[in-house]
Amino acid sequence: MCGRFNVSDDPLVQGLMEELGLPGLYPRPQKNVPPGGTADFVLENGGKRHLVPGIWSLLIEEKPDESGYRPNPKFSTFNAKSSRLMESRLWKSAFRSQRCVVPVSAFHEWRGKQVYNIHPEGEATALGGLWRSYQFEDELVHAFTVITLPPHPRFEHIHPKSIPLMLRPEDFDLWLDPGFHDVDAFRGLLRSHIPAPLVCQPVCSPNNLSPVGEAEVLDPD
Repeated sequence: MCGRFNVSDDPLVQGLMEELGLPGLYPRPQKNVPPGGTADFVLENGGKRHLVPGIWSLLIEEKPDESGYRPNPKFSTFNAKSSRLMESRLWKSAFRSQRCVVPVSAFHEWRGKQVYNIHPEGEATALGGLWRSYQFEDELVHAFTVITLPPHPRFEHIHPKSIPLMLRPEDFDLWLDPGFHDVDAFRGLLRSHIPAPLVCQPVCSPNNLSPVGEAEVLDPD
């Protein structure tokens, strides 16, 4: 499902930003980022890539007390299922021209009460997502969602419902190109798969990433 993630200020994240073509720019370090929280993501617009902050939920509204913005409570989803990207009016337009990458250190899943910190081995994590902008009077606010894939048989013991889309560097150019509308080309990416050796490390909590046992490494497909 990818219900939380963390971002560290470390060489792995710096290396990912270089591969994304944005050396010297780094997402804000933070732990335990929840849906509705704010994090940085990469989009391409006007022939250039940008690192921008956004709210984790593609459908947002102004808070009733005007203190900020929140996910629209009329919708329960904060991630986008890959199976609905080409048909659902919620995702179809953004999928054609507003794809993004969410650079994180790792994402979290729970098995019972045990939380796992999950990332490609020796790498930061490039989550594939969609983005949208909202104009609230004189303020431009960005929002993003993470794309989730069908359950993977070798990941189901960690999370039985889905696995997030994790992109490889060779995917970045086409994925981020807003002028590339042939989304059929992404069907391979949208099948359930593990693209690189995946470390599933049990940790104390999303706020305390100290290991509490041996990590499991899932082989790529």
